[in-house]
Amino acid sequence: MTIAALPQPYLLFLGDVGERAFLKTALGLADWASEHCIGEYRLPGAAVTTGLPAMAPVEARAGGARAMVIGAATPGGGIPDSWIDGLLQALGAGLDIVSGMHVPLSSIARLAEAAERQGRQLIDVRRPPNSISVASGAKRTGNRLLTVGTDCALGKKYTALAIDRAFRRRGIASDFRATGQTGILIAGRGMPMDAVVADFCAGAAEMLTPDAADDHWDVIEGQGSLFHPSYAGVSLALLHGSQPDVVVVCHEPGRRNMVGAAGFALPTVEEAIETNLLLARRVNPQVRCAGVSFNTSALSVEDAERLMETEGARLGLPVADPVRGGPAFDRLVSACLGQ
Repeated sequence: MTIAALPQPYLLFLGDVGERAFLKTALGLADWASEHCIGEYRLPGAAVTTGLPAMAPVEARAGGARAMVIGAATPGGGIPDSWIDGLLQALGAGLDIVSGMHVPLSSIARLAEAAERQGRQLIDVRRPPNSISVASGAKRTGNRLLTVGTDCALGKKYTALAIDRAFRRRGIASDFRATGQTGILIAGRGMPMDAVVADFCAGAAEMLTPDAADDHWDVIEGQGSLFHPSYAGVSLALLHGSQPDVVVVCHEPGRRNMVGAAGFALPTVEEAIETNLLLARRVNPQVRCAGVSFNTSALSVEDAERLMETEGARLGLPVADPVRGGPAFDRLVSACLGQ
């Protein structure tokens, strides 16, 4: 699936979100496509920021922005009523709106009418192609790496982007394969896995990662977690359809409960490794876990390094934070390549 060129640069819309986990799109764009982002627009009540300059839509348009991207998310992917006036302001200021939400922008009458009246575009990137087949399970050529997690929203996308970038720096043919709206906005292409009809999800992952040269790697953005009571289905379909040769388990030390599912505890890293490998072997008996990616953003440099060294020795695998980088991440990248 390829997306037509999106109008850039962007103003990032943060809505009134009060939890960092629901700001993945804005944070991802700010971190990985900052050259296309000129500011952020927050509604009253918003408690998280990307660190970009605060701008009203009129200011952003005057500064060169061409579109406002909905950078916040909600459980279930709906667009709250409290956001509509802010979106209308963007249209009135001369900005198109780009969305990765489940609900189509054009299905909201006030937005559709305003966009038509003012000659603006409503662009939805969370729309899968119509030509997806059910999965075959047939072995494909090339190499595939999938990031998997103990929970949602803890670094699977960042890990895949960082590994893909590291592969390229080593002169290795590699493609980042986006499976969520943020990754698609960063890469300009991908497959919105959670918008695919259930029977076709594994087939969509096969379509995303076709036959490739023997020395080529697809680095696939993981989704959800096999252990999450809400999102395990897309995780399993992606695991089977992508048919990974390598998995990297992503985890946030200190997190106790699943995002959006209070009362459900995270599995241990060992359990996540064991379960993902068990289920992945159904389509690729040779799959292996190359290592573990830690999100240590809540820790000091010293505490993070100490923890990763200790956990690496305990697990017998490289453990690294791809955002911090350094020798630990280099070891993880080498392990992914079997070096």
